[in-house]
Amino acid sequence: MYQTIFRPIFFSNQVNPEWLHQRILSFLIWLEKNQKTFPANWILDKISTQHPYEKPRLSQTLWGITFPNPLGLAAGFDKNGVAASMWHRFGFGYAELGTVTKYAQPGNRRPRLFRLPEDEAALNRMGFNNQGSQAVAKCLEKQAESRGEIPWGVNLGKSKITPLEESPKDYVTSFLRLRQWGDYFVINVSSPNTPGLRSLQESSQLKLILEAIQEYNSEQKPILVKIAPELSWDAIGEVLTIANQYQLSGVIATNTTTSRKGLRTKVLPKTGNPISEEAGGISGKPLRDRATEVIHFIYEQTQGQLPIIGVGGIFTADDAWEKITAGASLLQVYTGWIYEGPLMARQVLTGLSQKLDEQGLSHLSEAVGLTHYR
Repeated sequence: MYQTIFRPIFFSNQVNPEWLHQRILSFLIWLEKNQKTFPANWILDKISTQHPYEKPRLSQTLWGITFPNPLGLAAGFDKNGVAASMWHRFGFGYAELGTVTKYAQPGNRRPRLFRLPEDEAALNRMGFNNQGSQAVAKCLEKQAESRGEIPWGVNLGKSKITPLEESPKDYVTSFLRLRQWGDYFVINVSSPNTPGLRSLQESSQLKLILEAIQEYNSEQKPILVKIAPELSWDAIGEVLTIANQYQLSGVIATNTTTSRKGLRTKVLPKTGNPISEEAGGISGKPLRDRATEVIHFIYEQTQGQLPIIGVGGIFTADDAWEKITAGASLLQVYTGWIYEGPLMARQVLTGLSQKLDEQGLSHLSEAVGLTHYR
């Protein structure tokens, strides 16, 4: 029904993707607030019976945290955590909220979110629009009792108004405000939509941020870093050296790409400009292969000792399996979920269970990095 009826409507030129995104979140907020009364409780019951796919063999335990399944919602969809307690109902094993910054900020000028159906992709230049870490902390506190049993990750970014040299303080402030509610935290230094942000991936800059965060991480919350797909192998190697030095818990590979190579979309219909001239990051199918290559490289370089969260171009169980066998212990989706619809999680998880049967494996953890041993 989603593929034949709803998606054609949602993807029509008459429907603004960002407007639709906000309507979905507003609906989820309404469900969360009214979940004990009709008709919200009836709707949630129907959602819950359609989406979860619970198989102990798909659970993953990392950093002392149990993930019911490996498929999570990527950062960027629920920037303010307004629907944080709802995501388990759609079959996700965890949700990463944000990106959150110290100061509330509106983000970049609209339009700033576009779909590229020919490429099964999206272009976004949102610019870390969010209500600020203090407001997000209050939002998560309100949902704590109804959060379900899935972990929450929190993706942290630098405020646009904060000078680059003051970045460590900016990240630390948000971390301190949110550390009670996040099960793990991600240092996002790879979004292409905040001026200068990607320069923080350089070893000298990244060290300062991680040193500052770890100084206040008395509870030893897992800290990960999210990297860009354009990084050279040498640059990724430097990130891995720093990860070891500052006891990072893992790497998220990867963020959106600034590459326009191989896109079928040549002109962005909404603006009439060549896609090569449009700012922003591409997500979805065009990112799939590069993200998998990066996962494979990181796993190989660390001999599988540093957990990897794989994200980029996951639409099917085959896509998910490719990233897991390349070395990812967990996965994240966003664009694929928009294209495939709300039943995507169940379909992917069902497919992963079938893959384990085909390979004669009893648990998903046995498949992580499998291509390196065959």
